[in-house]
Amino acid sequence: MIELTGWEPLGLAVDWAAIEGELGVPLPADYKELYEAFSSGVFSDSVYFLGRDEGIAFDFLTQWRVSLSTDQDSKLGSVSAVDPYAIYAPGGKGLVEWGSTEWADEYFWLIDAERPGKYSVLTRSNDVGGWHWYDMSTSEFLHRILADADFQPFGIAQYDLGTTFKPGSGSGDPFDGQPL
Repeated sequence: MIELTGWEPLGLAVDWAAIEGELGVPLPADYKELYEAFSSGVFSDSVYFLGRDEGIAFDFLTQWRVSLSTDQDSKLGSVSAVDPYAIYAPGGKGLVEWGSTEWADEYFWLIDAERPGKYSVLTRSNDVGGWHWYDMSTSEFLHRILADADFQPFGIAQYDLGTTFKPGSGSGDPFDGQPL
């Protein structure tokens, strides 16, 4: 990803133990490396990469907490927003969102506390019906959607948007602190 984007790695220090302690499972090692190198932000002006930032727009942990709260709210009924799956709850099995696009594509890990270290990527789009399952790492999936024009239905390389990265936190946040 660094070579693809021409990005200079940031080398961020992150308290992964605290984050993983709240989740109750370790996060994918390649995801942690991506975040430490890039932070969170936007690839190719259209692919949003969530990380652990102070602002809520690009903070996957804040987004997960809100999704979990909504998913478990009995006043909203028993249907999950990620049906037929559920949002991951510590000790269980479910989805945690780590990315999305401006076209409403959503990228999740399927996390199973009983099988830590196995992180399938599940995706869905409003344009393409149903869920898509990928047994590949976060970085491989992200690379494929940015660079492989034949990676359908989620590849964006055929649109010739370039392979850039813009950090999402701090000044210049395109969402001005609003959640995705």
